[in-house]
Amino acid sequence: MAKANSSHESGTIRELVANALIHQDFSETGMSVMVELYDDRLEISNPGIPLIQVDRFIDIDKSRNERLAKIMRRLGICEEKGSGIDKVVEASEFYQLPAPDFRSNELRTTAVMYCHKDFEDMDRSDRIRACYQHFCLHFVTNRKMTNQTLRERFRLSENQSSIVSQIIKATIEAGRIKIANAEPASKKFRQYTPYWA
Repeated sequence: MAKANSSHESGTIRELVANALIHQDFSETGMSVMVELYDDRLEISNPGIPLIQVDRFIDIDKSRNERLAKIMRRLGICEEKGSGIDKVVEASEFYQLPAPDFRSNELRTTAVMYCHKDFEDMDRSDRIRACYQHFCLHFVTNRKMTNQTLRERFRLSENQSSIVSQIIKATIEAGRIKIANAEPASKKFRQYTPYWA
């Protein structure tokens, strides 16, 4: 993955593989954890439907195989309980990668990590997903979420605040975030929270 150092790559991949192992459904036969590398992305998937909604991976942890999780934490293979996905999202922001995409269907749960994309190359879904995850990350770490923090996440200049406002508006319309304080007249200082907060 471009624009990321090897320790970031290995740490993020290790965390996602550990999560896939810990959360796999062993009752699903004929399937196993899969790691698939493509030109533009890495997909790590495990058998089974997650115990929680994929859009709550950042703030909720519910392990399907707790004994396995304890062993892997002792061996230093994964982070402390509940912090792994947060660190994956945080690393994606730090290295300016598109937000990871967590998906599930009736058979598998998949985490997708993308190669670097310039902001201009991110599509609407990339930007909404990044906005939602950014605000989730801020919420669980008790930080304020504003137009400015999202602009900094995308590394946009101050005169591009209107572009960020459009992303926030689209994320609200998608039902992913909500306004926390409507009092400030300027949208620049308005605060937001995830829809579930």
